[in-house]
Amino acid sequence: MKKFNKLIIACDGESASGKSTAAKLISKKYNLLLINSGLLYRYASILIIKNNPKNIYFFIKNKFKNVSYTKIAKLNLHSEKISNHVATLAQNKKIRHIINTFQKKIIKRNKRICIEGRDIASKILASNPKYDLAFYFKCNLNVASYRRWNDIKKKVPLKTVKKSLSKRTMMDKNRKNSPLIKVKDAILIRTDKLSKNQVLSKMSKYIDKLD
Repeated sequence: MKKFNKLIIACDGESASGKSTAAKLISKKYNLLLINSGLLYRYASILIIKNNPKNIYFFIKNKFKNVSYTKIAKLNLHSEKISNHVATLAQNKKIRHIINTFQKKIIKRNKRICIEGRDIASKILASNPKYDLAFYFKCNLNVASYRRWNDIKKKVPLKTVKKSLSKRTMMDKNRKNSPLIKVKDAILIRTDKLSKNQVLSKMSKYIDKLD
């Protein structure tokens, strides 16, 4: 395994595609700071759900001024209610700008980082700085639905989860602002066809080839 002074990894993918697990594994192996972009949107969603502010833009802008990512990462933000809310919130251009700015500040302070989300390679790490390597994650909807169903402790019917994931991916791919896309040089990772160890091995092979 190579030692890198600078290593910036982008992980994009559909809902419950395994990108979070893969990003955690690769970050641990290469000692990278891990940022889950989706958690930031989930955090914004739960704040809005709980407080019902009149102006969500100014409310979220104020909340993100002093919050630390470490605090957000410790929260349990995976529920069907938050998932449904965040799908709509993620389309809001002004909210995306707040969260993008928050991420950029973290990125510019860290040369060894892995960021996972839906517009990382195409937007967040498209330039200044640009990713060293980009991965794109896909997973069969049935497999993805079952994973998410287990994540939320089977609190809602499996078919409800499947419908929600399908809707979220469609909204992500078709939204006007920063849609979910696979950039040309992104390496495809099919997590429904690979085990966790195989995913880590495949990603590692590409990382270790970097100069």
